Amino acid sequence: MFRKLQSVRLFLLIGLILSVIYAGYGIYYKIRYWGFSFRPNQMTDVWTVEANISFEPTGDPIRVSISRPVNTGSFKILDENIIAPRYQVQKDSKRIILSSSPRQKNQNIYYRVLLYDNVAEKKGIKDDKPHKVDIPLWDEQRKAVARAILDRAKDQEGDRVQQIIRLFSQTPPDETVLAFMPERKSLKETADVICDLLAFERIPVHIVRGVRLEKDKKAFKSDVMIEAYLNSQWITYNIETGESGLPKDFVIFQRGGNSLVDVEGGENSLTRFSVMKSLTSSFNMAEHRAKTAHQEKLFSYSMYSLPLSEQNSLKWLMIFPLAILVVVVMRNMIGLKTMGTFTPMLIAMALVETGFIAGLICFSIIVIVGLLIRAGLSRLNLLLVPRISAVVIFVILMIQVFTILGYHFHWQIASSALFFPIIIMAWIIERASIIWEEEGLKNAGKEVFFSVVVAVFTYFIIVNDYIRHIMFAFSELNLVLLFIVMLLGTYTGYRLTELIRFAPLSRSRKE
Repeated sequence: MFRKLQSVRLFLLIGLILSVIYAGYGIYYKIRYWGFSFRPNQMTDVWTVEANISFEPTGDPIRVSISRPVNTGSFKILDENIIAPRYQVQKDSKRIILSSSPRQKNQNIYYRVLLYDNVAEKKGIKDDKPHKVDIPLWDEQRKAVARAILDRAKDQEGDRVQQIIRLFSQTPPDETVLAFMPERKSLKETADVICDLLAFERIPVHIVRGVRLEKDKKAFKSDVMIEAYLNSQWITYNIETGESGLPKDFVIFQRGGNSLVDVEGGENSLTRFSVMKSLTSSFNMAEHRAKTAHQEKLFSYSMYSLPLSEQNSLKWLMIFPLAILVVVVMRNMIGLKTMGTFTPMLIAMALVETGFIAGLICFSIIVIVGLLIRAGLSRLNLLLVPRISAVVIFVILMIQVFTILGYHFHWQIASSALFFPIIIMAWIIERASIIWEEEGLKNAGKEVFFSVVVAVFTYFIIVNDYIRHIMFAFSELNLVLLFIVMLLGTYTGYRLTELIRFAPLSRSRKE
């Protein structure tokens, strides 16, 4: 028998280890690819970036080319759309082409893209090394000034690109910079000059245009940065500060020679951006993240693809195994006697609906009054089934009275009684009355009291938002709980209450 028990324990222990490995991988997978989190009500920032392209038609056929966001891995595209009535739209991986017959009125085209999961990109953008650097065609005088600027830049901190940027951002401007660029120009013109100087040193470089994601930012032009090829990777630099790396709040729309917006058949074109931030649940974004990771088929067979009504029902079912584990530990390890195996769990579920204090008061009143009624019925010598049926009817009448009184006197406690299962309450009253008759009032009171104690422990576990979220989001943990419960079923040692009970005997033996 002992050998058989040991083999069962070994089998269950192996199953527990395998279930822990499976649950660990499932948790990692959902966090990595579906964006799940251990925190309940985790929200995801969704940024809406809208570009408004306006221009005056010249009477020729119109062709507008718009650069799409460059996917650097720092964000994901949720959706994008074009508002351009009576335009033909063509898309490729980098640009959107709109074409139309000649128009007379001023045109407004809107390009809108929804982005999420923005992260900082500090390692640089992976791209092929440029084959050739176009060196600027300057005269000897301008070359001499450029060499002087490059020599002065060596006194600045940082890599070669940062040295040049910081020299140009000095206040007041350096004398050599003023000789090369006499007037204080725009960021775009400054970026062009810095790019020319870097190309003069044969460093591959180009302009980067994008948008900073700032909440409720409207009608602004695109921001300008530069990107240089250093240490076998493309690194983005801020023109104003020289800081390297792509910021978390920056979305690239144009890299290199392609323009941001090209308009043929129009003049005086102007592109303005607007940004709006919104929040959505991470569960709502899980399907989009699964599609991005090419895992949409696996996600479609998960419970998270079900309608919300079914998901809400499963949230309660997913917490049941943990509540069962609490009951098993209380009964088999601690040794508390309760009214049945899972009656405390049902009481705890009712307390969730009624509220903790109101539920306990209603439960106590119903049980006490029910026991008094049951004691009166015992004198009539009724058979078992009619006696239990009578108790059920009395419980229904009590709940009816509580509901009426609660409505007229505005007692929330009374109306909470509706959520208690009538059959369970009648069974508890019947079971307590039988123990009262056979073992005395003290033992009956103990079982009712311990049932309430276990129900309270279970209540505080299942009512916790973090626990409920984790058990639903990572349902693989229920397989681990299954093997833990079965392992507890092989425990044959003393319970905690038995150790306390036999402690005096152990002390007397030692004496």
